[in-house]
Amino acid sequence: MSAYFATCPKGLEYLLRDELAALGAEDVREALAGVYFSGPLEIAYRACLWSRLASRVLLPLAEFDAADGDALYAGVEAIDWSKHLAAHGTLAVEAVTAQSKLTHSQFVALRVKDAVVDQFRQRDGSRPDVDTEEPDVRIHLRLRRDRATLSIDLAGAPLHRRGWRELQGDAPLKENLAAAMLIRAGWPAMYAQGGALLDPMCGSGTLLIEGALMAADVAPGLRREYFGFLGWLGHDIALWRGLLEEAQGRAETGLRALRPCFFGSDADPRMVQTAKRNAQEAGVSGFLTLDRHDALHVAPPPGFERGLVITNPPYGERLGERDAMPKLYRALGEALKQRFAGWHAAVLAGDAELGHAIPLRASKKYALYNGALETVLLLFELRAADDTQREVKPLSAGAQMLKNRLEKNVRHLRKRLEREAIHCWRAYDQDLPEYAAAIDVYGNAKGGLWLHVQEYRAPADVPAETARLRLREIVRVAGEVFGVPRERIALKTRERGKGGSKYGQFDQRGEFVEVDEGGLRFLVNLTDYLDTGLFLDHRLVRARLRELAQGRRFLNLFAYTATASVYAAAGGARDTTSVDLSGTYLDWASRNLALNGFTGTKYRLMQADALEFLRHERERYGLIYVDPPTFSNSKRAEDFDVQRDHARLLLACADRLAGDGVILFSNNFRRFELDRAALEERFEIEDWSAASIPFDFARRADIHGCWLLRLRAQESPWGDSVRHLQNRGKR
Repeated sequence: MSAYFATCPKGLEYLLRDELAALGAEDVREALAGVYFSGPLEIAYRACLWSRLASRVLLPLAEFDAADGDALYAGVEAIDWSKHLAAHGTLAVEAVTAQSKLTHSQFVALRVKDAVVDQFRQRDGSRPDVDTEEPDVRIHLRLRRDRATLSIDLAGAPLHRRGWRELQGDAPLKENLAAAMLIRAGWPAMYAQGGALLDPMCGSGTLLIEGALMAADVAPGLRREYFGFLGWLGHDIALWRGLLEEAQGRAETGLRALRPCFFGSDADPRMVQTAKRNAQEAGVSGFLTLDRHDALHVAPPPGFERGLVITNPPYGERLGERDAMPKLYRALGEALKQRFAGWHAAVLAGDAELGHAIPLRASKKYALYNGALETVLLLFELRAADDTQREVKPLSAGAQMLKNRLEKNVRHLRKRLEREAIHCWRAYDQDLPEYAAAIDVYGNAKGGLWLHVQEYRAPADVPAETARLRLREIVRVAGEVFGVPRERIALKTRERGKGGSKYGQFDQRGEFVEVDEGGLRFLVNLTDYLDTGLFLDHRLVRARLRELAQGRRFLNLFAYTATASVYAAAGGARDTTSVDLSGTYLDWASRNLALNGFTGTKYRLMQADALEFLRHERERYGLIYVDPPTFSNSKRAEDFDVQRDHARLLLACADRLAGDGVILFSNNFRRFELDRAALEERFEIEDWSAASIPFDFARRADIHGCWLLRLRAQESPWGDSVRHLQNRGKR
């Protein structure tokens, strides 16, 4: 059994996790832009041969600290490379580095290469050569926060290169992203039900070819002539040949049974010819019908009453002017609505605004990355006009009362919200006991608006069906009051089970929306997690941090998505350090900082347990923000309970606080009591809880507590001098 890591574009992690599990991988768990898994060598080979979603399959060899070139060299040299590479063989090194002292990836790759080559030279005087195209062994080095992970790239070249693409357009769609679109849209099931696949802007034919190979059970790597393990000394030739024979047999069987149900068109005759050439190389040209015509004249192919229309329209980045794109998207949506009743559609929009130009209501949305560009995949169920014009049932008496209350809240708050330019706020908080939920509004200065509805625990005497009905009424009423379509309303529901009420399984869309607060921009995720990435009740806390940050060094413990660090940076902090144990949250934090122009070494992100960080940190900070969870039982850190451990935590912060510094401490444990007896000897304490609650949270005045702590004079770094001067004054 060995451990592996399969990389993929961001947004595909959950799909890749399920795919690898279906191939037989064990211990499968997703990470940022990839999936960890384990199994025998056969599983790694199957991933290289059969994964439609992975970019690379890495075999980690070692993990070590590499804060400088010498440490990096030593870590690489410690591996016995004669087990992996022949002395007369060839190698290549690919390095990526992030948030580390070694910032130049080419220098990192060169040091790795030198360490390998020097080991061979010192052993027997010979050395392997460098081949950047098709080396016997491709070494992959990932350096993040001065921690190196060294792996062998078993794929050797990106797995999206299937071996059939000879020609492509100006903005090609990678094959693994095309496969993800098809899987998300449910193409395998539609094919099994007799449906057709149609791409009205087919370009080089990627979506159609991937769809045909998927339907025919052809392994995506079957036509590749090169893999990174073919020259690796650990390669099992017999095992690999057996897997190839199995895949070849499945492909022959699948292609014999494949139906000619794939239709594509493009306005550019050169693209039509390119698609035909690529289909020939892929061995599926006889199953595709490709024509030249405008996408707006697309119609269902004769003999097919259902299927999937799937396409990747231009974004206005390279293929056309941005101003013309909304018109194209609207016209495409109208064509789908008028001609494709009973079909499904999937459109990869360049961004959310282009997606909104389509005059159809999306049933689902997924964030996908086309290279470095974040796009949104929109799925539609295309119904006949009669199906969409259903009679709207009148509201129940209770729902009408709820609507009246919500409209009253909006009227009452609107002027203040506009005056203070507040785009993210709480509109309703269980104002009516029968409708137990909170409704939060997330918006931006461009007019974008989303709602987040979070169900509270219903009383035990309320039947479950009644609670579900009321929740549906909340969603409907909220959409009507704010004019927000259902797909822009995120709903978090509670389930009853062992251990009491808890929130159920969340969607895993990877969909982020950009919102505005305090003149700053933040990414929130309304569907995937219990929290959205922006705590609305801490709006005034963040504003206070901005006021206090001028000229100070800022430390953010339990940083989450680093919204507080963005505020501190905007307030003129000398630098910011954001500490959190979660790599997912730190990546999110990095995006929030970059979104507001705060990049570079001044804005440090540290993956660490807060108490462990404080034990080893030697810097002093003028402003420390501490907002811990109520409790944590992470396997990577000691258990934490805010009531039990807050004094120990704050006293540890005192040792890292500058003499005139401030600690802003908050938490959301409603029964919390500050341990003044343990803290007042070192701190002057100001209870700022009441003043820190925003007006839209007035109904939840205990939603969080907040305190400002400053060192007493004798506890400052200059305490001895202060006491000396005080004593002189007494003499």
